[in-house]
Amino acid sequence: MSRGPANSGTVKRTRKGVPLSARAVLTVDLSALRSNWARLNEVSGRAECAGVVKADAYGLGIAPIARALTNEGCKTFFVASIDEGRIAREVQPGAVIYILDGLLPGAEAHYSGFDLRPVLSSLAEVRDWAAYCRARNQKLAAALHIETGMHRLAMPEDELKQLVAVPDIFAAFDLCLVMSHLACADDPANPMNERQRHLFNSLRALLPPAPASLSNSGGTFLGPNYHYDLVRPGIALYGGRAHEGGPNPMRTVVRMAARIVHLQKVAAGETIGYGGTFKVQRPSRIATIACGYADGFLRALSVATGQPGPVGYIGDYPVPVVGRVSMDFITVDVTDVPEDLARRGGWVEVMGDRVTVDDLTDQAGTIGYELLSRLGPRVHRVYEGGS
Repeated sequence: MSRGPANSGTVKRTRKGVPLSARAVLTVDLSALRSNWARLNEVSGRAECAGVVKADAYGLGIAPIARALTNEGCKTFFVASIDEGRIAREVQPGAVIYILDGLLPGAEAHYSGFDLRPVLSSLAEVRDWAAYCRARNQKLAAALHIETGMHRLAMPEDELKQLVAVPDIFAAFDLCLVMSHLACADDPANPMNERQRHLFNSLRALLPPAPASLSNSGGTFLGPNYHYDLVRPGIALYGGRAHEGGPNPMRTVVRMAARIVHLQKVAAGETIGYGGTFKVQRPSRIATIACGYADGFLRALSVATGQPGPVGYIGDYPVPVVGRVSMDFITVDVTDVPEDLARRGGWVEVMGDRVTVDDLTDQAGTIGYELLSRLGPRVHRVYEGGS
């Protein structure tokens, strides 16, 4: 249980174990997370369904997320960095863990010491890993990431052909996975998906036989031709949509609420917030809530006069965001909410079933990945739905 300063005693808590000092709370529904993985696992058919938990599990916490996914049956995880891999390894000693950053120069022992598998994306990385394995007289596992059109982090075709010209290099280590990454999987009709799939087939045919993986969240819903041996969903696990413009079959995992810290009456014609960009059109009651862009609520969600914007909720009452989002605060119009509900210390839901992460990012002109991964550390986390 959390404690305050020395000799202060136990911190008082509100319902669901939230400290009275909490200014904002993020509730993560682990039962919904497990349900989403189970659905993706079913869609992937015979292919194994992994879990992408990089960026601290998209801002939700690697440890509780990895534990919940493991309890549902997930055995393989992808993270970005060695440090993330170490955290995941502490939580799940028996899991297969891939490091998407690849092999950092001179850091081989940091991978093998924690049984982490680098995703190799260059000829230099393959040579270094093979040399390390030979020096240890041990065939350690690694994945190979080949370029099919993303042009971000993968082995280009010319290097791949140089690699296969020296076939004995594969005798030094265990090539446990050949993978690539779809650039446009969120758009099922984009012809680049098929181009990448065909190129992936032709390039991996040059390599020794190994399990294959191409699909992220969007690719998992593109059908069996994209599944291969393993799929790697990320955003869909956390309730975000995999395909732009289409229905989202995933359950909501994340809800966020912030405390009302101030209320005031504002006369018609007065302005709210930095820049005076929002002018009140009627006598109003404005609530300031303790959540801003330092907490992950994007500044692009600011609302000027006459513009549509995000809407929070106090119970069943909608409360529109008004004015600019600042570092620490958002202002919302609570004029139509009963005063016993819109009160100092009360809660305003700013993200959840009614206003999803995708709803917010559509208005902000970005994607759910960004908003979730920006959720700040001062937002108190609560995990529901078991482990």
